[in-house]
Amino acid sequence: MTTVTMTVNGKSVSGDVEGRTLLSGFLRDSLKLTGTHVGCDTSQCGACVVHVNGEAVKACTMLAGEADGADVTTIEGMANADGSLGVIQQAFQDYHGLQCGFCTPGMVMSAAALLKENPKPSEAEIREYLEGNLCRCTGYHNIVRAILAASGQDVPAMAAE
Repeated sequence: MTTVTMTVNGKSVSGDVEGRTLLSGFLRDSLKLTGTHVGCDTSQCGACVVHVNGEAVKACTMLAGEADGADVTTIEGMANADGSLGVIQQAFQDYHGLQCGFCTPGMVMSAAALLKENPKPSEAEIREYLEGNLCRCTGYHNIVRAILAASGQDVPAMAAE
């Protein structure tokens, strides 16, 4: 066992982990931050995306020990200080960028990373950036619309609107 210490969502945390403990497991099992979902354990689906030192990382492929000393943000850390939804989360709600919700935390975290790099991405840039995130429900159209809205851009109307 090794003790890891990191800042998660602005709070210093420590815990004992085995060398093989994944960051996703540490967050979910030790810290009870279950918003980080594990869908595939093979870095294919993106449901486990978190930010480590400001960079989007798939937590199912990073060891908890590798995050020792790091600043980690999970979906729980994306809300406003008063607990209300953050801008990206609110846009996902407003533009129906979720259905079952399983992929949503990873999508929101990936969207935040994209908007940090590119504050006004095009629809094509959003779609390309999300290639590492899988959604089985929405067909991505509303997710793209939500990210456009979160970036402050005009959102194209749906065909039925």
